[in-house]
Amino acid sequence: MDVLWQFVALLAAHWVGDFVCQTHWQASNKSKNLDALTRHVAGYTLVLLVATAIIFYGTHPNTLALFVLINSIAHWLTDFVTSRWSSKLFGKDWHNFFVVVGFDQLIHQVTLAATMWLLIVR
Repeated sequence: MDVLWQFVALLAAHWVGDFVCQTHWQASNKSKNLDALTRHVAGYTLVLLVATAIIFYGTHPNTLALFVLINSIAHWLTDFVTSRWSSKLFGKDWHNFFVVVGFDQLIHQVTLAATMWLLIVR
């Protein structure tokens, strides 16, 4: 599979794990409850693990495990900060709320791209 399409598939998997599989409770509480945040990232990690095994089939399993581990930890840390930041803006400042949500996604996408490049592609 071409590297560009692998990355597009990875972004689609990220969307599924980060938005589709996140429950209302997780989304509403991850800014103030570490259990909600951790459960969200656990679901995200499961989706990322399955998708990574499919998208990068043939890559050494240890490399894929490291890729998933780094992205899962980075996802938890990013959401820890951005969910608290965005929760202060929710319902009060819609423009900046969505700026923060967009920034959160940018961080996730850059992390996915960088780890894909450093661990898998080159």
